[in-house]
Amino acid sequence: MSKKQITFIVEKTNTGFSAYAENYPIFTNGKSIPELINSTYEATEFYFEEENVKVEPNDIKFEIDFKQFFKSYKVINAKFLAEKIGMNATLLSQYVSGRKKPSPKQTEKILSGIHQIGQELAGINLLHASFK
Repeated sequence: MSKKQITFIVEKTNTGFSAYAENYPIFTNGKSIPELINSTYEATEFYFEEENVKVEPNDIKFEIDFKQFFKSYKVINAKFLAEKIGMNATLLSQYVSGRKKPSPKQTEKILSGIHQIGQELAGINLLHASFK
């Protein structure tokens, strides 16, 4: 079997997160996103073990809808993100609430803005003062 791109749909649950593969009978869950990602890699490797197919992290893609993403990552303010990417805040709010579905171009613009914020945050070091 040749390697394929495997897409997992991520959903928020009462106990954390679950993920299922679109085209394979692979299902898993985790209490947090990092735990879910690790569990997904393990479940995928287990599924393909008998076929001697090596699955690399680049072979796996995760998708989550806007409403669930913003529900899970409340730290990202939709109004701030809209200003950052030059999008109408009301329109982004409609995407987040599920009242409207963004086009692929709008989705890419939003995702690019989220990644940019993530990169900015990853580059920050916080100073702390010691009080005696």
